[in-house]
Amino acid sequence: MVAHSLIVVMCTLFLLSVPIAVAIGLASIFGIQVMGAVNPTLIGQQLYVSLNKFPLVAIPFFILAGQLMNTGGISRRLVDFARVLVGNTQGGLAATCVVTCLFFAAVSGSSTATTFAIGAIMIPALVKAGYPKPWTASLQATSAELGIVIPPSIPLILYGVAADVSIGELFIAGFGPGMLIGAALVAYVLIWARVTGHGKADAVTGLKPWPAFRKAFWALLMPVVVLGGIYGGVFTPTEASAVAVAYALIVGMFIHRELGWRDLMPILEKSVISSVLILFIIAWAGLFAFIINREGVPMAIGAWLTSNIDSALVFLAFVVATLLVIGMFIEAAAAIIVLAPILVPVAMALGIDPVHFGIVMIVSLAIGFITPPFGLNLFAVCSVANLPVQRIIAPTLAFIGVVFLCLLAITLLPVISLGLRDLVYR
Repeated sequence: MVAHSLIVVMCTLFLLSVPIAVAIGLASIFGIQVMGAVNPTLIGQQLYVSLNKFPLVAIPFFILAGQLMNTGGISRRLVDFARVLVGNTQGGLAATCVVTCLFFAAVSGSSTATTFAIGAIMIPALVKAGYPKPWTASLQATSAELGIVIPPSIPLILYGVAADVSIGELFIAGFGPGMLIGAALVAYVLIWARVTGHGKADAVTGLKPWPAFRKAFWALLMPVVVLGGIYGGVFTPTEASAVAVAYALIVGMFIHRELGWRDLMPILEKSVISSVLILFIIAWAGLFAFIINREGVPMAIGAWLTSNIDSALVFLAFVVATLLVIGMFIEAAAAIIVLAPILVPVAMALGIDPVHFGIVMIVSLAIGFITPPFGLNLFAVCSVANLPVQRIIAPTLAFIGVVFLCLLAITLLPVISLGLRDLVYR
């Protein structure tokens, strides 16, 4: 009864456009009150317990690293290097957007950070080159979703915490799917440019391979240092987030010399605001998860799933379909914290590797981010491109189709996620 009331209240608040964290929080408080015999001080205790997890320290550090990269000139150098790699062809500038997002995602860990950092550079450049603005915004929104698939990824960290799965294994398992999605998007935009006639003047002018590489060297070395340190056993994924901040700060201030002392306070303010928004959601989602766990909802759902679904493939199809819808309405952090403890035991009972299942969850939620009309990443890119969401719905559908085909491959072929993991950890 409590769980039903809690979910009804939360969904009602969502329909009333109440912010996600507030809706989850108010629904959770209502659930505590309905439970009656529970001491209200439990609310504060559970909020603290939800955040008192060492791996969560990585979230504000990776967000700060992304802000430092953007202000310190790393983003622009990555764009120039990506143009040298894929820019000298029809549609090359659009392909540059995808490749740059892949590079940036490998060190920022956030699709939102990638949207704002790369979108502010690429969207004006693409529009100036004659690409339709709505299509350009859709491309940026879709490419930025690589931020939650390519390691280090904040959602992968949250999944590892919620499901008690090795974050290091999740990180290395994200490479294959991320590269697959990136390659598929590059192929699509190049074909689209040929068919529609756009991007004929995309040939790189004034950029030579060696100078571009030399300028981007320190930016390209960053994921090598961060991820190499993790897999080399030098530091943990959480400690790697602090290393990323130190690296971005040193490169921006003393090598590129584009980051000054006066820039640090605005960067810290933006990072704090972004971090608090995510952690606020995590805290209330943790209370929500505690209540539904106390009421036995995960066990009931798990029992229903195992009694009605005896095929791993059918279960994965059910999960993908559910998460595609949930991702449209709910922030990935909240969805992962609430759903992972429910779904992972069922997946493991059906013989699904929890690392593979985590990648399927993350990619499914990533597609939800860009699914009209409520995909969260669409609103972020529209604020950068200064467009209403309605204008980008049509071009986004084609991109969703491309990524969805990648999701099918990732779901049906676990080797895409687990091949590299098994080489390193087994």
